Amino acid sequence: MGLTATAFGDIGRLAALADNPHVSRREDIYCAVASLYQTQGGVISDRERELMREILRRLTGEVEMAIRIAAAERIADDPQAPLDLILFLVDDTIEVARPLILRSARLSDEELLRFVREADVARQAVCAQRPHIGETLTEVLAQSDAEPVLVALIRNATARIAEKSFALLVEKSRAIAALQEPLAQRFDLPPHLAGRMCEWVSEALKAHIVRHYQMSVSAASQALTQATRIVQAPSQATDGSHKLIEKLAAASQLKAGFLVRVLSQGQVDLFELAFAKLLELEPTRLKRLIYDGGPRSVALACRAVGIDKCVFPTVYNLSRQARRVHPQLTPHDRADADAVFATFSKAEALARVQSCD
Repeated sequence: MGLTATAFGDIGRLAALADNPHVSRREDIYCAVASLYQTQGGVISDRERELMREILRRLTGEVEMAIRIAAAERIADDPQAPLDLILFLVDDTIEVARPLILRSARLSDEELLRFVREADVARQAVCAQRPHIGETLTEVLAQSDAEPVLVALIRNATARIAEKSFALLVEKSRAIAALQEPLAQRFDLPPHLAGRMCEWVSEALKAHIVRHYQMSVSAASQALTQATRIVQAPSQATDGSHKLIEKLAAASQLKAGFLVRVLSQGQVDLFELAFAKLLELEPTRLKRLIYDGGPRSVALACRAVGIDKCVFPTVYNLSRQARRVHPQLTPHDRADADAVFATFSKAEALARVQSCD
């Protein structure tokens, strides 16, 4: 049975308001419809669902992204949220879709498989970052030719990857150097596939593989002589990252948006260097702050550099997942973080962060 006539009339009035830009704020209408859809999803009729979706569709381009992200963050943590509402929001910008793809319990591997083959690279990459995805889904993702998708999949320590998918990823690492280091770091990479990589990886990475998988040094050296591609040494990449951060800072282009973008792309080292620079901290202090200090410390750091409250859960989850730290935020953690954003100005948060040991 659908909503009462009164409730359906309310939806109708919201639709009328959505057509009149002078009567009510678009953001208020968007949030009201999204909340009603979220809470009444189990009882509304198909007609009512379509009307709600049409209102949201009509308003999407006129409502600030921060408002839409905040709605998605709330719905992502609701295990009872209507699946069709989630799928509707997943079609919004990637910033809105990200928390839903990463966290919604309503999106099973089967549901993700329904759209991942047709999804764009950005959505596939976020799907590859989702915790605890299974072998059927990782098999599809491993078939991608997009580097961001493959890197995200390999860096997802909780993803279950079958041996045949690992074999495909190892073979792709011949041509895509960015896959080599994270593959070698996987604890579940079959040893014989790790040995195969010694044909084309750098000396430093080969040495890691030899130590980690207890391979024969002579066998690894023999494989290395067949190499056709040498990856850049890690120290050179680090120097390049430092230079990039300094250059962006000197040009006043090092901003919160850069942090979120590189973290979403799986470039956690670059994210940490940039975060440390913005907070005027040594990188080691930054790491202690965000990985050992808990959600409140991360919220303070986000507030200090201008990362919005609604983006905080994404930063917290992705950074911890990248470093293989359990990312789950409890309701108490979220309340604590919300209090930080409500209590401290940017300057006050920065002072607090810089005073932490």
